[in-house]
Amino acid sequence: MALLAAGAALLIASCALPSEASLTALSDVSATHEPTASATPPALKPIDPAAFQSTVERAAKKLMVPGALVLLRTPQEIFRATVGTTELGTAKPPTTGDHFRIASNTKTMTSALILLLAQDGELRLSDPVSAYVPGVPNGEHITIAELLKMRSGLYNYTDAPELAATMDADPGKAVTPQAMLDIAFRHPPNFAPDRSYEYNNTNYALLGLVAEKAGGHPLAQQFRDRLFAPLGLAGTSLPTAADLSLPTPYSHGYMYGGSAYALVDRPYPADVQAAARSGKLLPTDYTHQNPSYATAAGGAISTADDLATWIRALVTGKVLNPAFQQQWLHSPQAEDPAAPGGKKYGYGIAYQRFGPNASMYYHGGELPGFNSFIGHDPDNEVTLVIWTNLTLSPDGKPTAQALLPTALNQIYAGL
Repeated sequence: MALLAAGAALLIASCALPSEASLTALSDVSATHEPTASATPPALKPIDPAAFQSTVERAAKKLMVPGALVLLRTPQEIFRATVGTTELGTAKPPTTGDHFRIASNTKTMTSALILLLAQDGELRLSDPVSAYVPGVPNGEHITIAELLKMRSGLYNYTDAPELAATMDADPGKAVTPQAMLDIAFRHPPNFAPDRSYEYNNTNYALLGLVAEKAGGHPLAQQFRDRLFAPLGLAGTSLPTAADLSLPTPYSHGYMYGGSAYALVDRPYPADVQAAARSGKLLPTDYTHQNPSYATAAGGAISTADDLATWIRALVTGKVLNPAFQQQWLHSPQAEDPAAPGGKKYGYGIAYQRFGPNASMYYHGGELPGFNSFIGHDPDNEVTLVIWTNLTLSPDGKPTAQALLPTALNQIYAGL
């Protein structure tokens, strides 16, 4: 999946499906479930809580994740599988109310706000970004819609080696979205607007500034007033640039190596893998690294409970009016034109069909310390949230994304 990502992107996010199934990790794994009233659709497997627990446990051990949580809501039941601890050296099992950094899942919120502003007539998706933000290369030819769909062609600022170096040298340093754009604009565009797809955090840094200009208020305030408060997402927030804290209760977040491993898709060297697997190398605590470089592209904090409510509300039309909801639902476009049936990306959302009766609108998130996935299948009324507190396994797999195939195989018949 892909810091901000749906492909191979950033510590902020991840959206591309990995090829292997796996999840998270210490030896203490527990699963709970709650019956619901609806019957199980034929596309879904009846899930046995004990089998679900043991499957998660087996997958978890392969990834060496300190802690993780899987929240699954189906018409059959609500399942919760917890793994390990939220803080190394303690016994604090994760809960669905624990706060964590959601990384690029923030993009689903930024895109929803942009669409609400368009719904209100404060902007048009066909507007050039130059109407809101000056100095953008090709800005008069890049539309708001192309930013939303990752088709601007601009350079991705999280690919710049100097960003990771700065973050590791001064983990608490606050930066502005404009500073991130300055990094991006020092590099030539990767391609002409709308010529191709490339998962890119620069697009969403720009969209955050567009939202502030069109909406007339800071991004965090608009998120709170227009998204979080109406849906009762009391555990969700966008922190200020100087705020390194997370609301309690929260999970710590860990990663092997420097920030560049999360920002840029590259494997760990063999000696790092070996040291991590042997226990000679312990992961670094990245919990309080300043996420201000991410902001609209991946700076939000939330809980599994809130994210399940959020992604279901977004997909089922509880956020946008019917006309804009239809635009949102039909926005995903094939990332690879040669594979029209493969993964698609639209207005801050990915869409993929996993099998004859299995498909989801989803997003992923990755940054130093955390990895996560959120998805909703409206046809079968399935909502899935996965988060882990280790960005990458020793062999370089984005951890929450690596669990996804395992979870899907437990949920759907015929995969």
